Amino acid sequence: MDLETVMQELEALGKERTKKIYISNGAHEPLFGVATGEMKPIFKKTKINQPLAEQLYATGNYDAMYFAGIIADPNGMTEADYDRWVDAAYFYMLSDYVVAVTLAEADIAQKVADKWIVSGEELKMSAGWSCYCWLLGNRPDVEFAEDKIANMLEIVKNTIHDAPERTKYAMNNFIYTVGVSYLPLHHKAVETANAVGPVEVNKDKKKSSFLIASDRIQKAVDKDAIGFKRKHVRC
Repeated sequence: MDLETVMQELEALGKERTKKIYISNGAHEPLFGVATGEMKPIFKKTKINQPLAEQLYATGNYDAMYFAGIIADPNGMTEADYDRWVDAAYFYMLSDYVVAVTLAEADIAQKVADKWIVSGEELKMSAGWSCYCWLLGNRPDVEFAEDKIANMLEIVKNTIHDAPERTKYAMNNFIYTVGVSYLPLHHKAVETANAVGPVEVNKDKKKSSFLIASDRIQKAVDKDAIGFKRKHVRC
């Protein structure tokens, strides 16, 4: 399949209601409004195809950029490629659910995510923290240095309340993911969640809300879900 054919198929799957939901979350034109599950039949035709993924991502169309993440070859992308993708990710559904997810299946994932976390740029930081969430929720615990993850929890504890908005979400999710999916530091994650307390988000909106990692971890404990690992990062 070529770029034009894929774009036609995506457009045919678009729904106005889905489009409005994406726009309310920060997407902007061009986009079609394709539910992610609807993309699977197209993937069966394209399979993994890095050159096509690059063409799709370059369109700036949200649905095409999302599908690019599905068909990308994570180890076929260099650090420079990931930097280019994250620079073009203009809102969190691209940075955290396309770029970070694709990176999480690459051998260079931790190296690139570490760089983004200290970048000082909201969506890069968010993508970096999110990448670790995808990694910890999928890869064996032995692939991570315990002292490094412990230090990252300390960084979150000390900086989350002053972090940029989307970075707060990703950092809060990091505490939760360590607490649920990384057994060596379950108890430290619980302590960190309790120390952090509620994290206020959407301060600029009419009604702010609060993220509470400790409650989410406790729910996982109640469901006997501690140690949970996904079989796959990408769908």
